[in-house]
Amino acid sequence: MTDHRVLIDTRKEFRELISVDKAHEIISKLTLVRRTEKIALQRALGRTLAEDVTSRVDVPSFDRAAMDGFALIARDTYSAREDAPVRLPLLGSIEAGVLPKFEVHSGQAVEIATGAMMPKGANAEVMIEHVGVEAKGIAIKKPVTIHENVISAGSDVMAGELVLRRGAVLTERDIGALATIGCREVNVFEQPRVGILATGNEIVPPGSALTPGKVYDVNTYSVGAAVEASGGKPLYYGIVGDDIDQIERVIADALYECDMVISSGSTSAGQGDVVYRIAEKGKLLAHGVSIKPGKPLIIAELEGKPFFGLPGYPVSALMVYYVFIDPFIRGGAKPSRKVRARLGIEVHSEPRHQLLPVNLVRSLAYPVFASSDAITTLLSDGFLEIPEHTEILDENEEVEVTLFGEFELTDLMFIGSHDIGVDILFQMIEDVAPHIKVVNVGSQGGLVAVRKGIADIAGTHLLSASGEYNLPFLQEFGLHNVALVKGYMRQQGIITRKGEMISLDSLPEMQFINRNAGSGTRVLTDTLLQKIATTRGLALDEFTQSIKGYDYEARTHSAVASAVKFGKADAGIGIKPVADLNGLEFHPLANEEYDFVIPLNRFEELPITRFLQALRSQEFASRLPSGLQTYDKTGYIVKID
Repeated sequence: MTDHRVLIDTRKEFRELISVDKAHEIISKLTLVRRTEKIALQRALGRTLAEDVTSRVDVPSFDRAAMDGFALIARDTYSAREDAPVRLPLLGSIEAGVLPKFEVHSGQAVEIATGAMMPKGANAEVMIEHVGVEAKGIAIKKPVTIHENVISAGSDVMAGELVLRRGAVLTERDIGALATIGCREVNVFEQPRVGILATGNEIVPPGSALTPGKVYDVNTYSVGAAVEASGGKPLYYGIVGDDIDQIERVIADALYECDMVISSGSTSAGQGDVVYRIAEKGKLLAHGVSIKPGKPLIIAELEGKPFFGLPGYPVSALMVYYVFIDPFIRGGAKPSRKVRARLGIEVHSEPRHQLLPVNLVRSLAYPVFASSDAITTLLSDGFLEIPEHTEILDENEEVEVTLFGEFELTDLMFIGSHDIGVDILFQMIEDVAPHIKVVNVGSQGGLVAVRKGIADIAGTHLLSASGEYNLPFLQEFGLHNVALVKGYMRQQGIITRKGEMISLDSLPEMQFINRNAGSGTRVLTDTLLQKIATTRGLALDEFTQSIKGYDYEARTHSAVASAVKFGKADAGIGIKPVADLNGLEFHPLANEEYDFVIPLNRFEELPITRFLQALRSQEFASRLPSGLQTYDKTGYIVKID
């Protein structure tokens, strides 16, 4: 019997995309219940003040001595000189915390400790360094003026003066100031309870087995941490599969227990995306914002409470959170994690409002051009917002960067082809360079980064047509005033599953996975394949067309190993340590030279000198895993003017 049922296409186009400004306007009209509570000062760090705080006391509450010295009447010292000191008798001494028993009259002085209350009659203090102590008193060698070295009552804070405003997020300094005026408790906003859930059949919790097709849940943890940083209290509702009924039940539970709810994933308009349908059952205020990344943002009001549906990609979710939700939880206060910087390179923008991840290096912001699901993007320092219809941002143009958490100055910027040996070297110099930023963009990307002044060190393993590694490419990439530092040898070979044997000649019979164009491994692969093609009387492209999967590119050695491990490919070319780590077979093809390119103007900096020492050390040689080894040229330096 023929089945005449028609599959209903449940996909839905986005509504008309709203502008970023319109999204902010909509969010500003949402209501977030803001209860208050009084808490002990010791627990107030990071909390938001619910009321203005004014001082009930003067700070200091009495005139006090600024340092150790002698309290007296200023006019008695006006004639004092080094060679003609003024001599005054001492009435006694005053310690800090003690009510003075003396009244100072003209021609008298009292020894006084730092912070002690000034005695009645005294209007100045002479420093102990400018006084000679004698048997019957003191000899003053330098005059003082009225109130000199005296901290007057109320000079810091006067009673009734506003100290902190409502909405202030309390820092260590603020808590110290509150203690100074005698506050034992403060009235703060309760942390809004924010329900967090992640959706997707492909998501599994960190720590569980990562089977093919699955990815670890990132958003629950990154968004939850961001909520805490914004002053909220995250409540976690776990991972929910792409089932509309199940998602709806979990959201309902979260709405009952929380003040607002944030979900991630399933916000687009595809057949498997269902969150917007749940939002439509309440008050769907927006589905789609003219922003990249983050277009499928959902803004709604469910059960009278704010609901946000974030995109599934981790970096998109986090950036959209900081743009729209962070200021909302903070009550409209401007986020504190913003810094000014200058663009390190010219940037061409998108037609939509763009969120561009950046790394900060020496007060310059350099874009991180990677997909919004890449961990390297998530580890960038922050992002800048580029308004829609802005076509170009000029190099050196001032921009505002929203930081992903607390920013730490980078001690060393490494860009290029990464390797396990690099990690070992950086571990060995962490005492002088604890904050090292690594950006893996391949050998050619590293050379470009050095040329533009971005990288302190680039890792490269490019093989020239002449058979020489790396040096010929410095001229090709227009590099000057740099040094090529010879690194170490590493084995490249064919990676297959255990027990399987293969040679380059037999690649046309296999499912191959290649490396990306521009990588050192791709250059090596093409060089070796060219030799085989030549022996067969073929051009390289003729031979490679016969290799199934030659155009299927992986960006990393690990991606090659993963494809082989999970059966997506029969063979690929990569380094031995990656094959070993994945329990795969390794068939050696060549020893390649992995080297470093360093700008000459960085050569005398301590992290670089220590890096070179570590590279040449026996400790480094002994720590290299199988497939990597130092050789007689390790540490050899070729300078290029």
